[in-house]
Amino acid sequence: MKRFHVHVAVPDLAASIRFYSTLFGVEPSVTKEDYAKWMLDDPRLNFAISKRGASIGVNHLGLQVDSGDELDALHGQLAAADRGVVADMGANCCYAKSDKYWVTDPAGIAWESFHSLGTIPLFGGAEEGESAASACCAPTMATSPVAIPKSTKAACCS
Repeated sequence: MKRFHVHVAVPDLAASIRFYSTLFGVEPSVTKEDYAKWMLDDPRLNFAISKRGASIGVNHLGLQVDSGDELDALHGQLAAADRGVVADMGANCCYAKSDKYWVTDPAGIAWESFHSLGTIPLFGGAEEGESAASACCAPTMATSPVAIPKSTKAACCS
């Protein structure tokens, strides 16, 4: 079964944890000094926030699967989209070890498809005290978070 994944870079982790805990009606399932994650069942969502020096806003979107077979099937769908899929097997990212595939959609938004294999003590693959910001939550290909211009935000969805 798939779970939708959203990762947002935030400027104030504590304020964002309070906001999203109120919004979702539960506390995060994982809280670190630079990261928090909610594993929700209604809606089925893996929602993560972090304060790691990335541009503020949506960092990436994704689909989390429960098995390697589901990941293989999703990889086939991504490959059929002909967008240049990048494999990232055994990745250490966001306090977890995962097998992943990355693709960038036509608007430039990074999409991660992944199967989590277990937890790790660090945010990414870097050793304690090193910056893992560039090593984590990004495909090998260059992508950047997508920011919505302020003029669009004011006119959108009101």
